[in-house]
Amino acid sequence: MVSLVLKPLGYPRLMSMSARLLNFFRPYKTIPITPWRATSRWDLSFSRVLILFVGLFIFGLGDSLLIQSALGNAPWSVLAQGLAKTFHSEIGILTFLISAVVLLLWIPLKEKPGFGTISNIVLIAAAIQIGIVFIPEARNSTLGLVYVLLGIAMVGAGSSLYITCGLGPGPRDGLMTAIHHKTGIRVGRVRLAIEGTVLVFGALLGGRIGIGTALFALLIGQSIAIFLGIMARLTSLAPQ
Repeated sequence: MVSLVLKPLGYPRLMSMSARLLNFFRPYKTIPITPWRATSRWDLSFSRVLILFVGLFIFGLGDSLLIQSALGNAPWSVLAQGLAKTFHSEIGILTFLISAVVLLLWIPLKEKPGFGTISNIVLIAAAIQIGIVFIPEARNSTLGLVYVLLGIAMVGAGSSLYITCGLGPGPRDGLMTAIHHKTGIRVGRVRLAIEGTVLVFGALLGGRIGIGTALFALLIGQSIAIFLGIMARLTSLAPQ
């Protein structure tokens, strides 16, 4: 009798908690307006810059986890790894140089960088190199898969933090949107063309591709959308 009484009382409560949890992690369709959002790309404050730096560092560490998974890198890291092998250098250094070259491509497109753009170039490259040095390479595919999924989640979390600061896109995102505005080609197609080209060149140079690369391509958009939703809901709960 006791179990029969408790079940109908507890079941709706459990369902309600599950529904709230699912709603909390529901992907967001746009970029939320957060309390730390800047009014311009050079509108700096201590808290805003701190959130930006934390987001970029988390992003870089997430990228390094994919590299250390040995199951395949994100497309731009495939290129960085391929160039690092070619020139016998470090992936972090090549990531920095690639970002700087991409930023130069903004000039003919008349795109203007912000504080977040410059910070993106420096901090992500540094975080990737730190992650490679201190995170051991996965010794088996199971641990490698954990690295990949955790890395994708961290890239999503880091992206949501730095994007909501409003201090300017990263070099790659800025290139994508600038080409879109200049040509009228859909953003998704522009991104696919850029990422595909980078991936092919990186693979030809010896950069690692694999299931980690495929999972990143498949899940990264959803990861960013989920964490943007979390940001939106957490800030809506915060006292104004």
